[in-house]
Amino acid sequence: QVQLVESGGGLVQVGGSLRLSCVASITFNYYVIGWFRQAPGKERDFVAGVTWNGGRVYYANSVKGRFTISRDNAENTVYLEMNSLKPEDTAAYYCAAAFDPFGRRPSRSTEYNSWGQGTQVTVSS
Repeated sequence: QVQLVESGGGLVQVGGSLRLSCVASITFNYYVIGWFRQAPGKERDFVAGVTWNGGRVYYANSVKGRFTISRDNAENTVYLEMNSLKPEDTAAYYCAAAFDPFGRRPSRSTEYNSWGQGTQVTVSS
């Protein structure tokens, strides 16, 4: 069983930065940890993922070059550093865990089994 808790959301101006954190109850051997976001009336979309063991990262095209995902294995924490924020980045952000022993880099919400409660990011213009 996996428990995830996100934090770090808030209100930020266009062009600003935020760092989101996701703290896990266990270590994630053979897992990937992903960040998703969901705006009002929209579907929950993949943002970024990182493999727990190797730290291999991958991103949605919409955030490449602006967001950075990383993990601190010792603290069971995954981070999402968000830079050059845009109004369209406004959403509830969720971290999630997916079992991925073969390195298939899941990016669909249905591929993830454990979810945090979310943290709101609002970018004002």
